[in-house]
Amino acid sequence: MNRALTGGLVLLGVAGAGVVLGLLLVAPAGSPPAASSPAVTSIRPSAPAAPDAADTAVVAVLARAIVDAIAAHDSAAFGKLTCRPQTAEALAGLQRTWDAAGPVKAKLTAPPELRGESATAKVHVEAAGGTKDTPFPLRKENGHWCVPG
Repeated sequence: MNRALTGGLVLLGVAGAGVVLGLLLVAPAGSPPAASSPAVTSIRPSAPAAPDAADTAVVAVLARAIVDAIAAHDSAAFGKLTCRPQTAEALAGLQRTWDAAGPVKAKLTAPPELRGESATAKVHVEAAGGTKDTPFPLRKENGHWCVPG
């Protein structure tokens, strides 16, 4: 795969992962656990809640939009998928990277994985220089799903 494309995808993945890690490190720890009743104790483990159908659908659309933006080399479209507005300079840099990569094919390797208000979309990209799989972190922010970073 072209080194420019690989570098761009790695930078996007690292930036997204850094934002998620930073949020996890500074997020409040939550409320302390409630005192349990000594009379009744449940041994049954609780099952994780199933993802909301609406969130599942929205995340699938977002993941498809990421794939479409990469395949079309459309940095402006990708910029609209991010949680924070991107600078013209950042989008221009991404566009230069994608343009230097030449034609690419992009697809999801599997349906996005949802975990509460975060998700991961794994994107497979093929170009003349090789292939690359990149996990894109996604987050629900103010009721809106987006790519952090």
